[in-house]
Amino acid sequence: MPTEKLLSENFEVSRAVIREAVARLKADGLIESRQGSGAFVVARPRSLNFKVAVAEETQHNLEQVFELRTLVEMTVAELAARRRTEADLAAMKQQLAAMDEALRCDGDGSQADDEFHSAIAAATHNPLVQRFVEFLGQHFSESRQLAWQEEARANDSSATAQAEHHVLFAAIAAGTPTNARQAAHAHLSGAAMRLGLHLADDLGREVAGGIR
Repeated sequence: MPTEKLLSENFEVSRAVIREAVARLKADGLIESRQGSGAFVVARPRSLNFKVAVAEETQHNLEQVFELRTLVEMTVAELAARRRTEADLAAMKQQLAAMDEALRCDGDGSQADDEFHSAIAAATHNPLVQRFVEFLGQHFSESRQLAWQEEARANDSSATAQAEHHVLFAAIAAGTPTNARQAAHAHLSGAAMRLGLHLADDLGREVAGGIR
C-alpha cells in the first residue's frame, strides 16, 4: 500500500485519519504490516468482522437475523438445560422477575430480556459460547427491543413473549434439553410471526435434531 503521506495527500485528509482507517483494515484482517516494508493487502483474509445491519432493517434482513438467532439460541438453550446450576437458574429468575415487573408497570423490559438470554448462555459453562453470544448480543438486542416497544406492549405481544420466556426457563430448570430446544424455537418463531416475519420451514425440522 502507499505510504501514510501519499494516502493523506491523495485523499486530502490528515495522517491521523489514514492511520485510523489502516488500523480498522488491520482489525478486519484485510491488510497486514511487515516490518521495514509497510502495509500489504492480504491475499486471503484471515478473518473479517461479522456485522449485522439491523438498523436499516428490511423484512428480508430481519428474517435472516431471526433465523440466525433461532439457530444459535436453540443450541444454547439445549446446552444450558444440560449444564445449568442453581446459581444459573437464580440469575435467569432475576431477569424474568424484572421483565414481569416491566409488564406490570407498562415499562421497557428489553434490557432484562438481553440479560435473561445472557444468563442462559452463561449456563452453558462454555466461555466460547458466552463470548459468541456476547459478540452477537448487540445485534440480537436490536431485534429483541422490537418486542418491548409501546405498540407491542399495547397489543399484548410483550406479554406473549414473556410467557414464552417462562416456558423456556421451565424447560431449562427441569433439565430437559429437547424441551428447552423446542421452547427456544417456539419463542423465536413466535417473535418472528408477531413482526409479520416467516422463518424457513426447514428450521422447524432442526428442532428434533439437537446435540448428540
